Amino acid sequence: METNIILEARSIHKSFYDPMKIDVLKDISFRILRGDFVSIIGKSGCGKSTLLYILSTMDTDYSGDLLIDGELMRGKSEKELAVIRNEKIGFVFQFHYLLNEFTVLKNVMLPGFKLDRLKEEELEHNALDLLKNLGIEKLAHKMAYKLSGGEKQRVAIARSMINDPLIIMCDEPTGNLDNKNSDIVYETFKELTEVYNKTLLIVTHDLNLAEGTERIITMDDGRIIT
Repeated sequence: METNIILEARSIHKSFYDPMKIDVLKDISFRILRGDFVSIIGKSGCGKSTLLYILSTMDTDYSGDLLIDGELMRGKSEKELAVIRNEKIGFVFQFHYLLNEFTVLKNVMLPGFKLDRLKEEELEHNALDLLKNLGIEKLAHKMAYKLSGGEKQRVAIARSMINDPLIIMCDEPTGNLDNKNSDIVYETFKELTEVYNKTLLIVTHDLNLAEGTERIITMDDGRIIT
């Protein structure tokens, strides 16, 4: 068995009933290997965000199989899935979801508190390291609400890394950013794959961002076409 396979979708189907049956995902199968930098593109409504919800274990109402790190997700309780999400998946969304009442440092540490594996001092040390490596350590003690949009997204990327996840999943991470900040976010992602050998999966409308990834999965009408 290939231990390099981080994520595998096997013949995933998803339907909504509204009131007629609508097939949203049709026979989705692909693999993501350790260190891959992959984007999923396609027109609005093609099913890419729905697919990301399934791949991130947040939606369990589908047929087919999802394996993360060789482990089948089917049949797991919501509590078990929450542990897998916190331990193995980092998230970066279009909206950064930083908590305004906390400093940057505390925001980056939050998923680590949830996982509860390290003492607070170790967690703080790791968070400062991440901020330093991403070139934003000067923001560590700033309150989240005082940051620019681009800074917030880079902090969100640092936060996604704090538990050293196997894969980072991103949903339209440059959707709210101007070109300059989009470029900075792309360079940050590139560094994560090249320097940290991180595995990234990005759902995006941003063709410039997608073209910079190593592999593009194109969806149309619920299917993978390339």
